[in-house]
Amino acid sequence: MPVISPFRRSSRTTGTTGTTGTTGTTGTPGTPDTPGAPGAPADATGAPKTPEAPEAPGPPGPAVLPSLKARLAHWRAWRTRYPRTARAVRRATTTLAAALLLTALLLPNTFVALEPNRFARIPVEAVIAAVLLLCLPRVPRLVAAALFGLALGALTVLNLLDMGFTEYLGRGFNVVLDWGLLDDAQSYVADSMGGAAATWAAVGAVVGVLLLLVLMALAAVRLGELLAGHRERAARGALMAATVWMTCVALGVQTFGVPVATRGASAALRAQAHRVVDTLRDEAAFAREARADRFGATPGAQLVPDLRGKDVIFTFIESYGRSALEDPVMAPGVARALDTGTKALAGAGFRGRSGWLTSSTFGGSSWLGHSTFMSGLWVDNQQRYRTVTAGDHLTLTKAFGKTGDWDTVGVMPGVQKAWPEAEWFGLDKVYDAFDVGYEGPKFSWSSMPDQYALEAFQRLEHGRERDRPLMAEIILTSSHQPWAPVPEMVDWESIGDGSVFDGIEASGVKASDVIADSTRSKEEYGRSVEYSLTSLTQWLERYGTDDTVLVFLGDHQPLARVSGDRASRDVPVSVVARDPEVLAAIDDWNWTEGLEPAQDAPVWKMSSFRDRFLTAYGSTPHPTGS
Repeated sequence: MPVISPFRRSSRTTGTTGTTGTTGTTGTPGTPDTPGAPGAPADATGAPKTPEAPEAPGPPGPAVLPSLKARLAHWRAWRTRYPRTARAVRRATTTLAAALLLTALLLPNTFVALEPNRFARIPVEAVIAAVLLLCLPRVPRLVAAALFGLALGALTVLNLLDMGFTEYLGRGFNVVLDWGLLDDAQSYVADSMGGAAATWAAVGAVVGVLLLLVLMALAAVRLGELLAGHRERAARGALMAATVWMTCVALGVQTFGVPVATRGASAALRAQAHRVVDTLRDEAAFAREARADRFGATPGAQLVPDLRGKDVIFTFIESYGRSALEDPVMAPGVARALDTGTKALAGAGFRGRSGWLTSSTFGGSSWLGHSTFMSGLWVDNQQRYRTVTAGDHLTLTKAFGKTGDWDTVGVMPGVQKAWPEAEWFGLDKVYDAFDVGYEGPKFSWSSMPDQYALEAFQRLEHGRERDRPLMAEIILTSSHQPWAPVPEMVDWESIGDGSVFDGIEASGVKASDVIADSTRSKEEYGRSVEYSLTSLTQWLERYGTDDTVLVFLGDHQPLARVSGDRASRDVPVSVVARDPEVLAAIDDWNWTEGLEPAQDAPVWKMSSFRDRFLTAYGSTPHPTGS
């Protein structure tokens, strides 16, 4: 490698001549010549030259070029000295590049489809790309290959996101709406596994994406140059591949149960494009829909008159879905909890009716289910949520406040930052994770056990002397994934500030032990739902009065790893009261007696509940226009 000196030096070089050419190195710089020194250069008059001052270092560009040339020369020399090793490295690199691109072209966007037979096919995109690269001169070919690799890398990232979203939320990734959910995912990992794990996961994801894009681009360029270096054979191969692909399409040829010919990558791009177009169209359509409200102009005096004087409590149980009552792993324990609760409440004079609601969300994004249930609108994505919460559409909770006859409060243990939507829901007072005096441990994502949240609600609101009845919205979070550790019931009198749960949390199952194990996740999920149901039914048995009306339901099904790949979006819903007239008002709903809905009980869209409830309890429609 050349050695750059800040001093002038002799232009003499030494070198050796070989059979393949001449290589040389610049002479080692010596001490600057002085006048009269032996061998000192002379000027035109023969007098010795005066030594020159050291030159200032030049720009880095000229120095880098010889360095790169030297490195290339070194690499060529290595290949010459070790031809077999160089050939093996070259072939392995080419094979890996081809495998990487083919895997990306054939990669499905769901875990269910991730099977070996999916990769034994011919992607038409590879044939088209090969033909295109063979037709281009060198510079455009390099650019096109790099862009093709980058596009394929981006598609791979979208397919991986689709896999994750389908696994957790039962739907694909929306490139318009869902980027904000990645931040929520990091917060969930931090709450469940710790801040360090969340940070490393985020860093790993970013580095992985960048590395994937770079490798895809380099792989495409390498294969493009390989095709150009063997143009005639590559052209024949591309023609043969195209012929085979079209023949397989025409004849419907399959291997291992899947078509040999595929255009999966193009279909995935079209699906993403349609998803974007549909999202943009839906925004305007939903804004018009949200302005129409059957009860939007109903005076307060004509809203829920048949519930005057009642404490009405709407309670969401996190991830309480139909699978909890039908899956053979979870159902026995959950059914026992419901049966025990039904009998205990009957002993206290309470009766219930239960049915099914189809949630607008699956596996997560609970706020979509909450807003759908309360607003009577189908809120199934973040754009719809932003649209509806920015307007004045009447919610169930707001309807009670509009009458002027109820105090409205929310108990939200999962809220740990500003929550401006409280005004849209119509809640006068919200108790978040920091407002209820809890001093015990977090249970993974859940900031406190449900039993404590309900006892705090009793202490702060339900048990106080009041001038007006209470309408409350309560979110129970102990059944939130990853369902480890799960709280246990303690004596209600010993709850205090929640410190009693310290030992229970410390001895519980760790999230890392169950989060990747489907069977363990099902078992712990079932235990968490049992705990939430037991907490709620014991609270009602202990503190309910003749004027208490409880409506409780699940907000969505658990993620697919627990509920199943083809699970419905149905969740149980129950209405419980002592006053027989409260239940008589919904006799025509044909719901099941008790707290567990029968399998053939009516199934309604969650968005239909608001209007049915308001109508059942005497509200008079006064529509607002679109």
